[in-house]
Amino acid sequence: MQQNGSSGSTGSDGGGGERQPPSFSPLPAAATTRVRRFIQERRTLPLPRVMVVFSAAGDTDKPGDAMSGSDSAEEEFRKPASPSASLALSKPLRSSLNSQEQEFPEVISLNVGGTYFTTRLSTLRRYEDTMLAAMFSGRHCIPRDADGRYFIDRDGAYFGDILNFLREGELPHQDRVRAVHREAQYYAIGPLLDNLEDIQPLTGEKVRQAFLDLLPYYRDNLERIVEIAKLRAMQKKARFAKLKICVYKEEMPITPYERPLFNSLRFERSDGEAKLFEHHCEVDVSFGPWEAVADVYDLLHCIVSDLAERGIAAEQQCIGVCDKHLINHYYCKRPIYEFKITWW
Repeated sequence: MQQNGSSGSTGSDGGGGERQPPSFSPLPAAATTRVRRFIQERRTLPLPRVMVVFSAAGDTDKPGDAMSGSDSAEEEFRKPASPSASLALSKPLRSSLNSQEQEFPEVISLNVGGTYFTTRLSTLRRYEDTMLAAMFSGRHCIPRDADGRYFIDRDGAYFGDILNFLREGELPHQDRVRAVHREAQYYAIGPLLDNLEDIQPLTGEKVRQAFLDLLPYYRDNLERIVEIAKLRAMQKKARFAKLKICVYKEEMPITPYERPLFNSLRFERSDGEAKLFEHHCEVDVSFGPWEAVADVYDLLHCIVSDLAERGIAAEQQCIGVCDKHLINHYYCKRPIYEFKITWW
């Protein structure tokens, strides 16, 4: 008889014997060689590339279609965005930028360097290509003072003249023209600049500058006068300094009174003869020659007035001529002027 609990045969699940470990099929030879090479080179094995495709909840694609449709999904991803899509994306961006533009009331309160002004927005925008029109176009953020006025960091002494021109084309008084011209340059108000340059004193300045353009070294010589006078006054510990300046209009080494006696010299000398008359007068600074109706006294006036504009007091007087012997009986007759520069 068979005893309970003993069984000569195993069940279907093989519970009576030892469970065999799962068996794996060996890797192909090429794959084995590749793994060994990566291990020897201490490199990391490449990870497999996996593409995940998301589908809508209502899609009833088969499981096997996910990988088969990966190629088409990748092609859809690589396609450039259509113009309509980019336009749809740019519309919210444009609307957000437009919403950021600053809005201004019709009446504007200004604080220009501590001076208060009130004007209409249309007055500030009267000319499009000006700095004020750009500031109040809404594209820029303008700071405000503690009372809410729009602040412009500029001297407000002549801003009223700017507003008067923008309102009704009114021009400033003659003694304010130069200062208002500088402000118009700062605010880039072209129509105001054109109007100011057609009235005195700027019109006279343009005519004067046309004469000074004949002497391209004029500004440099003016600086030399100031520098020499300053050094001499400091060396002598004096209140003023004196300079000798030669101012001559023509190259001829004779005075206008002597010219009728030497007509053969006028513009009829050869190059060799001209070199005989070339020389430098023993002076500090020399101006000339030039060809214009303006004479020596006109240039002297320019020198004195330009120095006065810089706050330098200057006096001048003729002290004679160069009188240097050139050749035969010809002598240099260029006039020499003594300038007295007073510093205090």
